[in-house]
Amino acid sequence: MPLFAYKALNAQGSITSGEFDAADRNEALRLLDRRGLQPVSLRESATAAAASVRKPNGKGKTHEQAQTSSKEDKIPEGPIKLKRQEVVLFTEELSDMLAAGLQLEPALKSMENRQELGNLKAVSFKIRQVVRDGVNFSVALKKASPSFGPLYCSLAAAGEASGALDTILKRQAHYLKTLAELQSRLILAMIYPIFLIVAGIAVSIVFVTTLIPQLTALIASTPGGKVPLGAAILIAISVFLKKWWIVMLVALIGSAIFFKAWKDNDANKPKWDRIKLKLPMVGPVITSRFYVQFLETMANLVGNGLPLLRALELSRDATYNRSLRVELDRVIEQVGDGRSFSKALIRSGAFPPLLIDMVSVGEQTGKIDISLRRAAERYDKELDKDLQRIMALIMPTVLIIMACLIGTMAYLMITAIFQTISALH
Repeated sequence: MPLFAYKALNAQGSITSGEFDAADRNEALRLLDRRGLQPVSLRESATAAAASVRKPNGKGKTHEQAQTSSKEDKIPEGPIKLKRQEVVLFTEELSDMLAAGLQLEPALKSMENRQELGNLKAVSFKIRQVVRDGVNFSVALKKASPSFGPLYCSLAAAGEASGALDTILKRQAHYLKTLAELQSRLILAMIYPIFLIVAGIAVSIVFVTTLIPQLTALIASTPGGKVPLGAAILIAISVFLKKWWIVMLVALIGSAIFFKAWKDNDANKPKWDRIKLKLPMVGPVITSRFYVQFLETMANLVGNGLPLLRALELSRDATYNRSLRVELDRVIEQVGDGRSFSKALIRSGAFPPLLIDMVSVGEQTGKIDISLRRAAERYDKELDKDLQRIMALIMPTVLIIMACLIGTMAYLMITAIFQTISALH
């Protein structure tokens, strides 16, 4: 087993040195970490490991090696999936520690030693191991867990580049909490409409399959009785559904599978992203969310001293929608050719006049980061209004649809009854 010589800072801030044997450099770093030492230098000695350095522990391992191995045995291999709430908790904890002045690795170590974080202990351990080997935090996130996603990792890369990782993470935590709250509100708001829809479908099935056929049979047996046109159409639909419902169900499932495969194809993703921007109600929400994220990211990057062109490139990388990313490519190309930021936005044609005006004011005053942040706050309010408007429209829309459906059924029934009564006279 190789012998490693080290110099490290202890808890009191003084330099200490020594030697110990370890299987490889990574294990040596872990042993130093277990001792509470921050390595200054670590090199493999040419001499063999001294027997006196080791303390037997059953299978020839030192006591510290056994502790480290025991800890690693509890960490699952491969990427670890996290719940959204765990991602939010990780982001909030880490941003608070970084804002308090801790460096990234000690902050991760502190989270790793927490007892109540569950899977986050394992994720923090994996991220810290990768970061300690000199890999960027954003890359370590991708390796540790797929739950962080491309957008999260891109924003982390932007925070690393600008030195504002704590601010970026705090805003990302706010975004994730807002998204979770929105989904929770949407689920709660949809409970009653879904109940109405199910009840309406059940009533319609009873009407079409039982009541209307019986009434139609009664009318047909009455001298001079005539089946109303609407009832005849519903009967024809009922017969068709009874005969072909399996085929229609298979076709519906097949269409859903085909659509998902088409949507997930890399060649079709830009087209699907463009379609999403044009969807009623959904499109404005996606666009407003992009403006908020883009403006906040730009404000943080420019405010922390990054050149405008580099800030635009990092903001583009943090944009998930490919259609909007293409628009940012055009802006980057214009700015790279020497045009001002506001002029580039105008030539792109994809950004609203209000946003361009606020950027132009920032350029004229020399405080573009402040103007960007104010614009982000303004569009954040617009986004909240759009979401409230959608939530308010859900219930009336469902009620109108159900009223039209049940009302049509009731009208046909009443019309058929009146015709039957008239025929009897």
